[in-house]
Amino acid sequence: MSKRIAVMGCGALGGYVGGYLTREGLDITMIDPWPDHVAAMRDPGLKLEGVTDEECFDVKCNTVLQSELPPPGDIGPFDIVIIAVKSYDTKAAAELMKPYLADDGFAVSLQNGINEHLIAEVLGADRTVGCIASQISLSLPGPGHIQRKIKKGGDQHTVFRVGEIDGAVTPRVQDVADMLSVIDSTRATDNLMGERWSKLAANAMRNPVSAATQQGANTNDKDEHMRRITIGLAAEAIQVACAEGAKLVKIMGLEPDALLGAANGDADATKVVLDKFYSDMERRKDSQRPSMAQDVEKGRPTEIDHINGLVADRGALHGIATPLNSGIRSVIKAIEAGTVKPGPETLRDL
Repeated sequence: MSKRIAVMGCGALGGYVGGYLTREGLDITMIDPWPDHVAAMRDPGLKLEGVTDEECFDVKCNTVLQSELPPPGDIGPFDIVIIAVKSYDTKAAAELMKPYLADDGFAVSLQNGINEHLIAEVLGADRTVGCIASQISLSLPGPGHIQRKIKKGGDQHTVFRVGEIDGAVTPRVQDVADMLSVIDSTRATDNLMGERWSKLAANAMRNPVSAATQQGANTNDKDEHMRRITIGLAAEAIQVACAEGAKLVKIMGLEPDALLGAANGDADATKVVLDKFYSDMERRKDSQRPSMAQDVEKGRPTEIDHINGLVADRGALHGIATPLNSGIRSVIKAIEAGTVKPGPETLRDL
């Protein structure tokens, strides 16, 4: 792929993808607002670590500090802009990068949440592509250092799913999928919104529970109360997604009906879900925590409004009660405000 590519937002996910693509020899410009991180990725280079030796390497990256971004004529145009910022920064990132896009260029949303419509409001739907990164489990422990704490998907799980808003499998979607295939398992999808809602349900059930408790999924899944909350959060998200008309796919390897059944007390469904939870523990490090937990630990704003908040808000529009998603949103908001300290006790009354 002989294209010029910018990665806007080089945190754990954007940096991981940008680092791999740089190592492959692609023309990558990595843009981020954190000066120390930008400097470290440039020299001595981005340090990437995974669970196997071949995933551990250093790569010097072409980086630009966001506040020092040159005029479009000096650095652009880019054929592809990968937007990997937090959901609450989506629109600002699209506005910033709009002048840097080539006339036939497009943006790829590589984010949590459902943000394609926000990018499309700025760039147009014809210049907007979506990409889900599923079960990738990344962290940014320090400047220029990104860790992956879960095995690659390989034949067992498709990590990257690339698609158009309208579901068409276009040449550019296939090009992006091919590009990302050097990192992990990838496919083009004709069901972007179904994939998005399925990933949102996964985020809704995992991110805030770890964020509130400051515990990893392995620890939380051994606690009956935390499991009940986790399964219930997913079930509410599934109900809302169905009301939105989404064609759901498996959620963290589980059929939506299994999660709904488990939430309603069905013994067979509960066994299926718990068996999957316990099998996942074997491929996940105990220290693995999702991005929202890392944000809480570092005192940063979270994406709660764009994950559980989205479930609650869309649920209200459809007349669907979402007490767990609404409740955990309030807990995370209180933690962000400093009125509640994170820990397992924060969810005991949920």
